[in-house]
Amino acid sequence: MASEILSAEGLRCDGRRPQEMRKLKCELGISEGADGSALVEQGYTKVLVSVFGPHECANRNTRNHERAIISCSYNLASFGSAIRKKKMNSDKKSTEVGVMIQNTFEAAVMLEKFPKSQIDIYVQVLQGDGGERCVAINATTLALINAGIPMKDYVCACAATVYQDSVLLDINNLEESSRGPLFMLAVMPRTESIVQLQLDHRLHNDHLDKVVKETIQGCRDIQVLLDRQVKEWTVEAAAAYDIKPRV
Repeated sequence: MASEILSAEGLRCDGRRPQEMRKLKCELGISEGADGSALVEQGYTKVLVSVFGPHECANRNTRNHERAIISCSYNLASFGSAIRKKKMNSDKKSTEVGVMIQNTFEAAVMLEKFPKSQIDIYVQVLQGDGGERCVAINATTLALINAGIPMKDYVCACAATVYQDSVLLDINNLEESSRGPLFMLAVMPRTESIVQLQLDHRLHNDHLDKVVKETIQGCRDIQVLLDRQVKEWTVEAAAAYDIKPRV
């Protein structure tokens, strides 16, 4: 296992350098019937997010007269060997991740603009190879933008671990399963405001500053890619309606 994670040449199992991100691909507006949607692939992890709303609250007892509420459903697809293993005892975990995504975007969405309303987020992990929570957050950001829901900033997430004093950024399934420290951060990059932080397993204090620094940089790199995709989508959407966009 050790030699598979980082070779003598300093390369990871997928050929990346320690701080090298996986290739990221995005598509916006691909779910018919949804108000906004996005499909994001980071490496072999693929997540589809659909957003519905803002709409009237289904349950009047949960309605907030001053702002919208967010609900989030997070599910793992039943196909794919890596996901099938994770799904065996995943109901509780999926609920926890859904609540985490909900809390993350409650800090970023301008909920006060939609009193007495509800925004529903549906996350479907189609293929898993590590970093599913991060990819889900990145895809949710794009889906909310695609739905025209105003946010204070992009929310970008990245995960890292430490192996032999090296910080491995944007980890895959093998690295995530190595039982090393798993540090996940979601930030609003313009202000570097942290909206979500999770740590699985113990992280030595000597590594903390470096891990935080590299993970924030990873979030910045993701924001550049997401912003580029949003601008391309905006130009394409504007062209369809013969509108000159301001990007």
